[in-house]
Amino acid sequence: MTVMTSWDLFDDLRTAQDEMLRTNSPYSQRLSQFARQFGGPDTQAWAPPVDITERKDAYLVAVELPGVAIEDLEITFQDTLLTIQGERHAAHDPAAEKVHRAERRYGAFRRSITLPSHVMADAIEATARDGVLQILVPKATGARAKRIPVRAVTAKAAATGKATVTGKATATGKAAKNGA
Repeated sequence: MTVMTSWDLFDDLRTAQDEMLRTNSPYSQRLSQFARQFGGPDTQAWAPPVDITERKDAYLVAVELPGVAIEDLEITFQDTLLTIQGERHAAHDPAAEKVHRAERRYGAFRRSITLPSHVMADAIEATARDGVLQILVPKATGARAKRIPVRAVTAKAAATGKATVTGKATATGKAAKNGA
């Protein structure tokens, strides 16, 4: 079984920057005050992790959204762009409590995913369960993959331009049972 992991250089840089800001907390407080004063975000922007898989009949988009209410979600599909946006609200009032460590991200998010043009936009369905949003994007019936048979020809037939079929094989390379 192959395990696929993703690596994001900028995620590592953001983590290092966060750690530096935590160790230098007076500087961090001044930076937050500066951001609030000039209308910038007080916290970092965040984006929920997304998995996109494909079946024969549909694309499946899974988005991890623990703590996000369904009422705070909006899903749109225009042209080939699937957009998921919403907001996760802080569970506690940070002004009323002393925070020792805060690693979870809050605030607005937006993820846009470009899908192939051969999908049925009117049949897209979304469900949420246990903090995971599942979006089913059905493929158009004419866009599904079809198997193309490959015919083998003899060398003599190739030279004369008249093909003689000696066996059949499919595009996957599997030969037919007639000895080819």
